[in-house]
Amino acid sequence: MLVLVFFLRSFFDYGQNYFAFYIGERLILNVRKQVFAHLQTLSLAFYSNQRTGDIMSRTTTDVQAMQMGLTSNVLNVAQDLVVLSGAVAIIVVMNWKLTLLIAVIVPIVMLIAYVLGKRLKYWSQRVQQELGNVNIVLEETLSSMRVVKSFTREAYEIGRFNMSTQKAFDMGMKRARVRSIFAPTLNFLAFGAMVLVIWYGSTEVLNGRLSPGQLISFAIYMFLIAEPIQSLSSRYVQVQEALGAASRIFEILDTPAERPDPPDAVVLPPLAGDIIFKQVSFAYSAQTPILEGLDFVISAGQTVAFVGPSGAGKTTLMNLLSRFYEPTQGQIFIDGHDLASIRIQSLREQIAIVPQEPVLFGGTIRDNIVYGRLEATEQEIAAAAADANASEFIEKLPQRYETIVGERGMKLSAGQRQRIAIARAVLRNPRILILDEATSSLDNESEVLVQEALNRLMQGRTTLVIAHRLTTIEHADAILILNQGRIVEQGIHADLLQQKGLYARLYTRQFHD
Repeated sequence: MLVLVFFLRSFFDYGQNYFAFYIGERLILNVRKQVFAHLQTLSLAFYSNQRTGDIMSRTTTDVQAMQMGLTSNVLNVAQDLVVLSGAVAIIVVMNWKLTLLIAVIVPIVMLIAYVLGKRLKYWSQRVQQELGNVNIVLEETLSSMRVVKSFTREAYEIGRFNMSTQKAFDMGMKRARVRSIFAPTLNFLAFGAMVLVIWYGSTEVLNGRLSPGQLISFAIYMFLIAEPIQSLSSRYVQVQEALGAASRIFEILDTPAERPDPPDAVVLPPLAGDIIFKQVSFAYSAQTPILEGLDFVISAGQTVAFVGPSGAGKTTLMNLLSRFYEPTQGQIFIDGHDLASIRIQSLREQIAIVPQEPVLFGGTIRDNIVYGRLEATEQEIAAAAADANASEFIEKLPQRYETIVGERGMKLSAGQRQRIAIARAVLRNPRILILDEATSSLDNESEVLVQEALNRLMQGRTTLVIAHRLTTIEHADAILILNQGRIVEQGIHADLLQQKGLYARLYTRQFHD
């Protein structure tokens, strides 16, 4: 019988522990999935104001801290409540007067737990913030290691990281000091309650109203009550710590998603590619306008270049077309549809962007090309690579399309990365193409290959080009010159040179350089 009891107890303990771990891991899984899914809905404005390392910290360490403080206490709280309820019922029946002496201590314990819990929640938030800063420094340093080493700033970065971790340590010790106050305070109160009970109980024994055995029994049950009360109070404090981490998670979840589509939003049919900007202005919050009163028309299939000094608003204009941001004034039309009245996804599915610095993921070449259209066949992937002038160098690699490109594609040259990005755009088969200075950072040989690939990609598509090397846009159907957020000149290359305006000065300066 004893063996059976021991076996059943062991089996129950196993089930209890496994269930607690399951709840904790399931919580982590669901919260991380929910946070990541919500991050996909947030606008570029959110990411421009946040640090990547801090977002990563909230999704990983903050979720872990929340889980440790919440789920590990669920079953134990239930056990404590059962023990407490049973013991209280017994001592009330035994002697209600002695029970009242203990009841006086309970509000004091609750008050202390509440006050310390609030402080621990605050310091827990501070700890998680500093851990977020540690992740910021770590992410920035690792992603910029080429710059760190080229400027021999290893010692500087070590100092920056050490300073960040020291701040996290300091916050952790402040939290530890508050946490360390709790247990001795409760022990002192429990001792006080015991003294009161023994003192009053002894007088009752001397007066014959209570037997020594009853007093001893009451004291034993009082110890049974003290443990769950202390445990529940401690768990309340732990939950407050977890809520400190949870508050940082909810800051993300409470951030409004990108401007939602209106209920009557239109799904765009396959586009021809006509674009109209009508008195479009834009400003980031209450700052000076980046774009003011833009008016222009692009016909389907045209190639239009945008030229201007740094900060003129060229990239912002492209962001408005993709609805990464919304105009503060004016309207943008595509094929007669107001961008504000169409479904964002149906718009972006027909636009491809080839940036100056292509973003590659750390997987294989195939993974990066197929990102343009996940259901593409092997033949379509190979055809896209050929159109992008990428197939030749890919075929020479030992693993060919299964070659790992490394973090941000750093195992490939700049020209190779750019051609992979073009292949991705080819596979997407967009109606509107945005080229953001796509050849400005390449050597001459790579530029020729990339430009050939771009020319093929541009055929039959409406193409907007942000131009850095003005020699690459001489044959554009139209060139718009922006300065301080306004269109100051427009025309074809030859006419703009004859006007001897800003374009002519930029062209001459670049030619002489």
